[in-house]
Amino acid sequence: MQAAVFHASDRPLVVEEVPEPTPGPRDLVVEVKCCGICGSDLHAASLPGGLPKGCVMGHEFAGEVVEVGGEATGGFGIGDRVTGIPGIGCGACAACLSGDVMHCPELVITGLGQLPGAYAQYLRVGSNEAVALPEAIDFRLGALVEPLAVGLHAVNAAGLAPGQEVMVIGAGPIGLAVTLWARFLGARSILVSEPARGRRAMATQMGATEVVDGAASAAACLAEKPRGGVDVIFECVGIPGLLAQCVDLAAARSKVVVAGVCMQPDTFVPAAAVIKELQLQFVLAYEKRDFQLTLDMMASGRIDPRPMVTDRVSLGAMPEAFEALKQPGDQCKVLVEP
Repeated sequence: MQAAVFHASDRPLVVEEVPEPTPGPRDLVVEVKCCGICGSDLHAASLPGGLPKGCVMGHEFAGEVVEVGGEATGGFGIGDRVTGIPGIGCGACAACLSGDVMHCPELVITGLGQLPGAYAQYLRVGSNEAVALPEAIDFRLGALVEPLAVGLHAVNAAGLAPGQEVMVIGAGPIGLAVTLWARFLGARSILVSEPARGRRAMATQMGATEVVDGAASAAACLAEKPRGGVDVIFECVGIPGLLAQCVDLAAARSKVVVAGVCMQPDTFVPAAAVIKELQLQFVLAYEKRDFQLTLDMMASGRIDPRPMVTDRVSLGAMPEAFEALKQPGDQCKVLVEP
């Protein structure tokens, strides 16, 4: 089958022939119909040593089941339309049984060098990790479930209460997902900081009540608020320096929720956070229930993530699109349709 293959951090991906996946007893093989390009893939592919040679990335997928393992759970059959958690757990531990697969001690991750990912024509998916797509959800929307579930998990981890005020740093797909769910769950105001003009416009569509172009503008807006800031700051970029920026911008006794995946060392001055008595919360991915609620809310028309999609490309054109996304710009979520 065809797949976009990583060879080195200083080289573009190459579309080439790779072996088709074979399902384990509890697995499915899915024909990939759509896969989003994720910022964490861009980060990993840019770092020397971040990925092994020959890795096939891609974890925001939707597709059709073409093969079912003999011990697969969930009642899946050939032709079923699915998305799913990008990894395969043991299926028997407390984490797997509760839907918290990302904390399974035997988890094998999809798309970062362990299991081949969805920048390909076919993908191996655990039946315990698969989630059926409702009839109202097409494959393009199905490929948005994973980043939306990340945003939902972050907002839930913040314990956001109706009427609270939030700030979101970064209006990439995760920042936009956080913005969407913060509005959905009753945030009184949502300030989004994002340097790209096009992404600021998307943030407004997704629920931002105010947008600014960076930390200096954000600081001025926060200073005007009665408590000198907001209840929760969400860091949704994942680059060095942003933890310190969040601590600097945070109001006393507020929360900082870190959803951005920074893959390099970072520093901040703990004393500054101590003086403000800040709560610093790191969040990882999602649980299966986050996928299910996201699908239910999309199927009922209560959320609409489509404004974040800025382009769709074929698998053959994917390497060029991937390289272009490494440079900041107005592009947001690019979908690959193998």
